[in-house]
Amino acid sequence: MGGSPLRILVVGAGIAGLAVARALRLAGFRPDVTEKLPPGECTEAGLYLPGNAARALHRLGLHHPVRPLGQVIHRQRFFDATGARLCEVDLDTLWAGVGECRALPRSDLHRVLLSGAGGAVRHGAEVRTLELLPGAVGVTFTDGTTTEYDLVIGADGPRSSVRALAALGGPPRPVGQVVYRAVLRDGPPVTEWTALLGQRSGFLMAPIGAGRLHLYADEAGTAAPADPLARLRDLFADYRGPVPEVLAALDRVHVGITDEVELGRWHRGRVLLVGDAAHATAPTLSQGAAMALEDAVVLAESLRAAGSVEAALVAYESRRRPRTRWVRDRTRDRNRTRDVPPALRDPLLRGRGGRIFGEHYRLLLGPL
Repeated sequence: MGGSPLRILVVGAGIAGLAVARALRLAGFRPDVTEKLPPGECTEAGLYLPGNAARALHRLGLHHPVRPLGQVIHRQRFFDATGARLCEVDLDTLWAGVGECRALPRSDLHRVLLSGAGGAVRHGAEVRTLELLPGAVGVTFTDGTTTEYDLVIGADGPRSSVRALAALGGPPRPVGQVVYRAVLRDGPPVTEWTALLGQRSGFLMAPIGAGRLHLYADEAGTAAPADPLARLRDLFADYRGPVPEVLAALDRVHVGITDEVELGRWHRGRVLLVGDAAHATAPTLSQGAAMALEDAVVLAESLRAAGSVEAALVAYESRRRPRTRWVRDRTRDRNRTRDVPPALRDPLLRGRGGRIFGEHYRLLLGPL
């Protein structure tokens, strides 16, 4: 169907939606892209992209504009709360032949994807209803306009309205993590991806270029604190390494609750879910953006190769489910280690942690 005049709507102009729009344009389609939020509403945050994300960006023809951004990450270093070394993952060796790992501002990646998608996003356009028709989808927007599409792609995140409107699943399930994110300018000289692991909590730092640090911390819980910065400082007050200097320099932090999405199917009729709308997990393996970028590549290939939209959606889902299931299961495996007392966990990580953590990505080293 490559180059055919299919009418395609992509709902959501985040990483998943813009990546899908880019992939579809490369395949000869001209999708419409809508986003309910106004332009420019983007929380300042960093992003770590493992090697499989770099490979997907290469397939999308976006590796050159991304290369000057952020900082290449060569290793992941794990420490206990006192700053004593636990283990290390050599990322250059792990992802050899796949792609380099990079940390960068999320907004930088978003700008590259927006340009690659053609830049035309209809902001403030929220879908009110979806009607599954024979061979089409009727879409009504909140402004009252109605259009028919041959395919509607929900790329609108873990709390997807498309998922609910198409009866593909209910709200996401909280995984029991409270997460804190921030970008620190002119912080301590952290030159590699660095994580300190405590009891049911962890603190991560990664350089994203120009003297900035991407900060991510989490703790077990289901409710966001009223004063996130005060809670963060209290929670990690006893952590050593660069953490005290980071906490002293922070003036604001964003807090949220981590959700997981697990569905029996990702499409119904000619409505399809991609990215976090279909398979969100906790960010433990840093695979959210990578999975969305891979989704985009495989969806475009499936539409180009199949003889019908229905066949393409079946082929797409059959290719993507094993990888997203692997990410979900390995994420759960790693998260379970949070409940292991450090006295038992830390000796294991000192002996075999690098191999264990590297093994979590094994399936993702293979082809899409």
